[in-house]
Amino acid sequence: MLTNTLRRQLRDNRREKHVAGLVQKDDEATVKLENAAIERSKAVDSAVLGKYNMWRKEIDNENSDSTVRLMSDQIIVAKVYIIIASMKNKLDLRKELQIRLKESQHALGESTTDADLPHSASDKIKAMEKVLAKAREQLYDCKLMLGKLRAMLQASVEQVMSLKKDSMFLSQLAAKTVPNAIHCLSMRLTIEYYLLPAEKRKFPRSENLENPNLYHYALFSDNVLAASVVVNSTIMNAKDPSKHIFHLVTDKLNFGAMNMWFLLNPPGKATINVENVDEFKWLNSSYCPVLRQLETAAMKEYYFKADQPTNSGSSNLKYRNPKYLSMLNHLRFYLPLVYPKLDKILFLDDDIVVQKDLTGLWSVDLHGKVNGAVETCGESFHRFDKYLNFSNPHISQNFDPNACGWAYGMNMFDLKVWRKKDITGIYHKWQNMNEDRALWKLGTLPPGLITFYGLTHPLQKSWHVLGLGYNPNVDKKEIESAAVIHYNGNMKPWLELAMTKYRSYWTKYIKYDHPYLHSCKFSE
Repeated sequence: MLTNTLRRQLRDNRREKHVAGLVQKDDEATVKLENAAIERSKAVDSAVLGKYNMWRKEIDNENSDSTVRLMSDQIIVAKVYIIIASMKNKLDLRKELQIRLKESQHALGESTTDADLPHSASDKIKAMEKVLAKAREQLYDCKLMLGKLRAMLQASVEQVMSLKKDSMFLSQLAAKTVPNAIHCLSMRLTIEYYLLPAEKRKFPRSENLENPNLYHYALFSDNVLAASVVVNSTIMNAKDPSKHIFHLVTDKLNFGAMNMWFLLNPPGKATINVENVDEFKWLNSSYCPVLRQLETAAMKEYYFKADQPTNSGSSNLKYRNPKYLSMLNHLRFYLPLVYPKLDKILFLDDDIVVQKDLTGLWSVDLHGKVNGAVETCGESFHRFDKYLNFSNPHISQNFDPNACGWAYGMNMFDLKVWRKKDITGIYHKWQNMNEDRALWKLGTLPPGLITFYGLTHPLQKSWHVLGLGYNPNVDKKEIESAAVIHYNGNMKPWLELAMTKYRSYWTKYIKYDHPYLHSCKFSE
């Protein structure tokens, strides 16, 4: 009969043998991964990589992320080699690795598919592979450590990427919904408005609407509650509300509700006016290229054909958001036509909150430019090649891929310079050229970047802090010192998927004890 000591020794022997086998497999897997990475980097087609996000054919396959995985793989290996180079006192090699790592991280950004990568990705991959090859030669004796760390990191990255794809799809889906409470509010207000006699449907102080010496705001929205927060927050932080004029434009579905809300809840001494975009008769398909394009069979198929192979892809779903079909979204390119008597106007999105008096913006010298905006190419690296298709010669020959992007949401527009330079005509020219969506995908920021190229004056970042609708790491000090905070992204403050840590900045401007809000079951 075997003694306990002998049994223990046999178990230990089996365990050591099993561990040795795993180590051998780990080494073999590492060699295969490295060789595959080398071969893939050699095969990178820069012409294909040069195509912007949704232009590539491989987007038809949701799992087309081989180049993204390669870059992620290189980043993991580089991080490990940086640690080893430090341990081995290879300071020059460590510095070179750190430079390539930063470049690759910037190129990769938040990409989850190959179609999201910028034109420069292929160069970054090849440059990284060169320095990794050098590191392999100098740090060859650390292979076992590399294999173990790499296996652990690779598994973690793959899990995160999988979860990220699922999250993106669900958030895009949720962002398209209208909460029941907001729908209820809109319906109740609409009924009340059309029961009002015509003489009670007018707002006071209409003589201020065309006075160029006052502070004018343009707000285009189909969300009554969101619009009320923009107006309330602006007025509550204004030094002299009587000089502030709000020009609201909505669609015919929400026209009654928007009017009724502000008739019931007037903005103090400020002036307000509500218009219906469908009443702008000049805004028709014969004049407006985007309207004509939205009426085409190809565009309708793009939006409404349910059995398209890309229908479940998160990136593709983003461009099927109904907001891209609304002229409220494109009306920003026609401001001088909407407000022919005004010289300057501050454009505000409906997902912002104003926290300070904004009158200082009217004193900012735009230096002959048309658009005053906060730039967005800091840590997030939002440059032109993120939005435009630089594989198309119309784009590559006219624009700098490294030009800094800027944000819509709070923009000071000089309408006198706009008219002089025929900005709307420039927009029409490029919109006509993009009928097949080969220059950019749908939306207003890409054509805005093109239209106002060389005509945008950068504002101080404290005027407009972005990211509260997607970034959980916006600095609290930046938020609280900002004049305007912006919930750009899918996590709007009126949706259940809003980030709790940011929601109170928005809800503080809502009176939840209001009878209409109470009856529609709004809650903080």
